[in-house]
Order: sequence, then C-alpha cells, then structure tokens
Amino acid sequence: MRMSEGVEWGLHCCVTLAWLEGDGPVSTARLAASFELPAAYLNKRLQALVRSGILSSTPGARGGFQLARSPERITLMDVVAAIEGADDVFRCTEIRRRGAGAAASGRELGRPCGIATAMRRAELAWRRELAAQTLADVMAGTPASAAERTRRWFAAERTHT
Repeated sequence: MRMSEGVEWGLHCCVTLAWLEGDGPVSTARLAASFELPAAYLNKRLQALVRSGILSSTPGARGGFQLARSPERITLMDVVAAIEGADDVFRCTEIRRRGAGAAASGRELGRPCGIATAMRRAELAWRRELAAQTLADVMAGTPASAAERTRRWFAAERTHT
C-alpha cells in the first residue's frame, strides 16, 4: 500500500501548527516555506484537513491555518482519511466469479473469499493502529529540539515578513 506524500505533509503541518499554538493562524506560504514545499499543492492538502474539521482556516492577509481541536483529539487516521479519503484500500472485484469460477456454486460464492477476508483484516488492523495514535503521541516522541527549532524559524520568519 502506498499513501500520497500529502499525508506526510499534512501530518508534519499539523504537528507544526500544534507547536505554534497560540501564535495565531499560519499561512500556507509560511508552512510551505518551512518544508520547502509547493504552496499550491500544500494548500489543497490543508483545505482537505479543514473540510475534515482537523484545521480551521482564517481568510485575509493575516489569515492562515490553526488546529481546530487539540492534538490529543486528532488521530493519525483522521489525517490519513482527510487526505486520502475513507475508502477501503483493497477493493475486491470478485474475479473468482469469472472464467473457471463462473461455474462455481452459489454456496461456494456465498461468503467473501479468503483473500478478501485476509486483506480486510489487515486493513482494519492498520486503521486501528493509526486511530490509536494521536498528534500528541507523535509530538511526545519527537525531540524537544525539533519543536524549539520550528518555533525559532517561524519567529524569525515573522520578523522578516
């Protein structure tokens, strides 16, 4: 399974916004510059996080993004679902019913196949694990120097803009 880089970008932006909480909204341009990312593409990811209630957006020259709820109430799964969508990763198309399987009995085909069952079980485990971890958990496992470096960078940028 592969997630888009937008998930990584969204998660890093959410952690950054949590570290900057109380400093007011942060613009897409500043967030993009802090990670050397294309602002237009990042903005699409941030808007998806707004639509999902993870971020709030303030329009205008001094506007930008902030967390809409505390880091303890935002799971990694919340961010993944906001960016990637909530659809199942594995989609069973029932190919077992084609070709040689077309002659199979209804009894044989009445339940999901072993492949679909195994894939669903794996996906549920993955989703549960991401849902069990919050931004606060990620932040707790991050060196304090990363948070301080981020705060210093944004403070310096604020004085230059």
